[in-house]
Amino acid sequence: TVAVGNRTRVKVVKNKMAPPFKLAEFDILYGVGISREGGLIDYGVEQGIVKKSGAWYTYDGEQLGQGKENARTTLREHPELAAEIETKIKAKLGIGAQEESEQDSNVESLEPKLATRRGA
Repeated sequence: TVAVGNRTRVKVVKNKMAPPFKLAEFDILYGVGISREGGLIDYGVEQGIVKKSGAWYTYDGEQLGQGKENARTTLREHPELAAEIETKIKAKLGIGAQEESEQDSNVESLEPKLATRRGA
């Protein structure tokens, strides 16, 4: 067995962006850094988007791989698949879509004001 990284558990004590004392777990791969694909797999399984059956990971009927490392490699080789999983996770958690709709509504609410200023 070759060690390729560490599974790291972090406890945030003080944070201006989120509530304190939250735990985060992620993979740090040697020579790479924090594994984005590993996080997608973990959140996907947690949210029911990626299915785990024994050692196999599947998404939408397509096998990602046997074992987390093989599933991670599949997502790294197919970035469009990783982006699709990320979009579904964000939608399920309510991240991203709400911010975009708020920005759209802010732009729409500014357009009439800008038009009246230009015309005046």
